[in-house]
Amino acid sequence: MLLAIDCGNTNTVFSIWDGARFIATWRIATDHKRTADEYFVWLSSLLALTKTEARVTEAIISSTVPRVVFNLRVLCDRYFGCRPLVVGKPDCRLPVAPRVDQGTTVGPDRLVNTVAGFDRHGGDLIIVDFGTATTFDVVDRDGAYIGGVIAPGVNLSLEALHMAAAALPHVDVARPAKAIGTNTVACMQSGVYWGYVGLVEGIVREVRRERGRQMNVIATGGLASLFAQGTELFSSVEDDLTMHGLVLIHAFNKDHP
Repeated sequence: MLLAIDCGNTNTVFSIWDGARFIATWRIATDHKRTADEYFVWLSSLLALTKTEARVTEAIISSTVPRVVFNLRVLCDRYFGCRPLVVGKPDCRLPVAPRVDQGTTVGPDRLVNTVAGFDRHGGDLIIVDFGTATTFDVVDRDGAYIGGVIAPGVNLSLEALHMAAAALPHVDVARPAKAIGTNTVACMQSGVYWGYVGLVEGIVREVRRERGRQMNVIATGGLASLFAQGTELFSSVEDDLTMHGLVLIHAFNKDHP
């Protein structure tokens, strides 16, 4: 069994892959102070609830929070007896190396999404990930990550608006019934929702113009399905894209030791 771990700025996702499918997926808040022992108590309790004979023998980690990686490594070594692959480290190979400015460090989540997107949709691809940040990953014809765009995340923008303007309340992200709000909450929701739809459409338009070709656009991340309701831009919305990429990278490294 493979334990795939995707650690983001807000949440960390753990999935168990049995060689053919994911048999379980769990989510926990990202906390760099959480110890390997705490992870194991939480994980073992959830594994028991699945009522399967899942026994982890291999692991792979993608983390945008470097301070979390140490305890995740300890978890894999101490409790599962395996040395995890960590995306972005020299010993973790990618099918195609990224082509970016020398010395640039590409976020591991973006590399993983690139591998997964290319496997499912081929090259000439733009992957929009609605996470803590809203990121755009541009995938070349041969599957290489060649750059992208980073914008503030939707929830981050709402929180900043609430904190900076004392009279404005905290609101949830939702698609408003109308563009013109008739109360403060509706006005804020409209600004954020249609503002981000415009942001995504505008950035994709510029990327396509620079590349000189029509590119496929895939959406992923927690808010992807919500924003897909407001635009016809996305050809696919895929919640499991990052986990699929982790499985592919792990298999590639087993085949290319």
